[in-house]
Amino acid sequence: MREKFIEIYTENIQRAGADHLLNWLKNSDFFKAPASTRYHGAFEGGLVKHSVHVYEMLEHATIEISAETRAVIALIHDLCKVDFYKTDTRNVKNEQTGMWEKVPYYTVEDQLPFGHGEKAVYIINSFIRLTREEAMAINWHMGGFDDRVKGGNFSLSTVFTQYPLALELHIADMRASFITEKS
Repeated sequence: MREKFIEIYTENIQRAGADHLLNWLKNSDFFKAPASTRYHGAFEGGLVKHSVHVYEMLEHATIEISAETRAVIALIHDLCKVDFYKTDTRNVKNEQTGMWEKVPYYTVEDQLPFGHGEKAVYIINSFIRLTREEAMAINWHMGGFDDRVKGGNFSLSTVFTQYPLALELHIADMRASFITEKS
């Protein structure tokens, strides 16, 4: 998936700073990181696989999306997960032997607790300039799963109405997470 990601990225993302962002990704844990601790993509390389799946799901969008915008919002919408997960171990009883064994699992070690979508936008904007529509899409890609929404913020319906790209990214993210990557 690393090669596929890099191919899609380099063919489609041409704006200033894109090469620096890709270099940063190559030097981070992005290509080895999981997409989550226990849900979709909870394995080494799950994050890059998920990002490519979201890109593929956006092919079915109901609105016109430029090739560059599609690649930007799909491939790097979850940059908030770079250097976010750590591997630890816990004791689990082996059902066959009855013996306790140390088993690896992913845990969260958030070094920049800035939220989810908003953190991704913050990181991305330090390398490349997002359009307002791209920033809204990435910022709100979690939809109803976003902590702000669960906390009572009512902005999501306004965002989805004013920025259809945000809804399209959310749908693509959900389709990739719950259908393509069903655990």
